[in-house]
Amino acid sequence: MIAAFVRRFCGHFLVVFLLLSADAYAKECVVLLHGLARSSTSMEALEERLTSTNYDVVNVDYPSREMPIEQLSTLAIEQALSSCQMQQAFPVHFVTHSLGGLLVRYYYSHNSTNGLGRVVMLGPPNQGSQVVDHLRALPGFEFVNGPSGMQLGTDADGMPRQLGPVNFELAVIAGTQSMNLFLSLFLPNPDDGKVSVANTKVKGMCSFVALPTTHPFMMKNNVVINEVVSFLQAGRFEHPDAVNISAANNCGER
Repeated sequence: MIAAFVRRFCGHFLVVFLLLSADAYAKECVVLLHGLARSSTSMEALEERLTSTNYDVVNVDYPSREMPIEQLSTLAIEQALSSCQMQQAFPVHFVTHSLGGLLVRYYYSHNSTNGLGRVVMLGPPNQGSQVVDHLRALPGFEFVNGPSGMQLGTDADGMPRQLGPVNFELAVIAGTQSMNLFLSLFLPNPDDGKVSVANTKVKGMCSFVALPTTHPFMMKNNVVINEVVSFLQAGRFEHPDAVNISAANNCGER
């Protein structure tokens, strides 16, 4: 009888141990979404850092110039969610550059946020870009930027104005340096050469910081990457200039 009790006890202990071990080693998933006219290679520095920080990373390559935001959003994000599910990695976080942020906003304004973790947007045109307002009528603009690029204006017809406040835990990093002084002529200062700092902001965000980096290269900037990791892990930025709004809806440490 004692031997049977020991066997039962050991069996239950083994089951509990295996369950706890699986939970302890379960990874969270981070989806990377590049910007307009870029590719997944532009996000490789982030991919490397996040992988070394023990996340499962899905670095999505999507045809940013071939479809409008509505179609790109479904295509890129459902592909990513499927990859995270196959890896049994959850919750699912997102780190986006530029246009990628609008794909996330559009998708989760039309789908449940169940299973969604934290989101960090780098240089997102959350209120559109005045560059598009001034240049989209020029011959060749749509050819270069595609239908999604045509949707990034600041007027009522632009996609950013059609999306409401975010309904998830979001942090935004804006750039304050420009490599394209011509495009900066159309933007309120400070700007990153494509988007003004003011237009990266969106109602409902949890954390915000503006850093001395440019739009094309912010996702490779070590200071930016450090802040990305900080928000994914702790739900707040660590930079001394950051504004953390922990009392807002959907914000705060989990």
